[in-house]
Amino acid sequence: MTLPATHPLSDGRTADSPLITTYLGTRGPITPVWFMRQAGRSLPEYRELRVGTRMLDACLDPAMASEITLQPVRRHGVDAGIFFSDIVIPLRLAGVDVEIEPGRGPVLAKPVRTLADVQALPDPAGADFSAIQAGVAQTVAALGRTPLIGFAGAPFTLAAYLVEGGPSKDHIRARTLMHADPEAWEGLLDWAAAVTGAFLRAQLLAGASAAQLFDSWVGSLSRADYVRRVAPFSAKALAPIRDLDVPVVHFGVGSGEVLKEMHAVGADVVGVDWRLPLDEASVRLGGGVTVQGNIDPALLAAPWEVLEAHVLDVLRRGRSAPAHVLNLGHGVPPETDPAVLTRIVELVHAQGEGQGQDA
Repeated sequence: MTLPATHPLSDGRTADSPLITTYLGTRGPITPVWFMRQAGRSLPEYRELRVGTRMLDACLDPAMASEITLQPVRRHGVDAGIFFSDIVIPLRLAGVDVEIEPGRGPVLAKPVRTLADVQALPDPAGADFSAIQAGVAQTVAALGRTPLIGFAGAPFTLAAYLVEGGPSKDHIRARTLMHADPEAWEGLLDWAAAVTGAFLRAQLLAGASAAQLFDSWVGSLSRADYVRRVAPFSAKALAPIRDLDVPVVHFGVGSGEVLKEMHAVGADVVGVDWRLPLDEASVRLGGGVTVQGNIDPALLAAPWEVLEAHVLDVLRRGRSAPAHVLNLGHGVPPETDPAVLTRIVELVHAQGEGQGQDA
């Protein structure tokens, strides 16, 4: 299947944008920049809009999700929007009882810890993504030539939430299930891959011009466990969108030891967190992969001269890869001054690719 003729990649609105051409490996006159979690708690307009609305309800209100997605594009002048959603939204839409508790995060009414629990999960084919597609379509219409990125959580990260029943520092229950009951584990990861693939496909068909797969908790895994028990399911999650021929980014926190394997599941671009310099990441990826990242979020609150030097160093190191999209090494902290993000965008765009070589 090809994208609809009215899709922004098909009708020319975003196909030649700095983000998409860079994702596809071509350097242009500027390094494109956007920020993970750019839409959210760091913006006063977001906090004002969200008053009285629970997180998942906001994600499932097409007009509100669209407006929140557009806010950082208007304010910062970033080169992409990323659709405002939450990593557990596809679980909710598939019929899993999950809620976001303020100050804690996603909490499930019934954790999934046995083969019987896995078999009792709702059929992922029953997920209704119409509210998401409506929000994406509304956002794309407003963005014009600025591309929208769709996103989803990778199967391991979704499985970790399902097994733990909520946030966890070490995901030990999930990692235990992986080894103690391989049949239950494979069934759970298959289920999560199906939900993720359908969620990504829905966003792309509705108008998103790229997709990012987040594996937030991959850093808790050994390389051997990732390769054998996780990567095949990430590949399954991306299989439903391969025929759409859109650029795919794969990002994980603490993923320095598995970057090459994360690329191999079917990604065009690999996001790198703040722990590993981009030039070293490019070496680990074999030197031929576009990278995204990797400003340390902790430096957003540092004096400007410190942050500026860091951003320029990230740009310099990013030149070791075929192409580079500037981003953070993780999400925007809620306490970040929005003016700092705007200033970073202006700094990066002012460098241009030519000047950036010597930055």
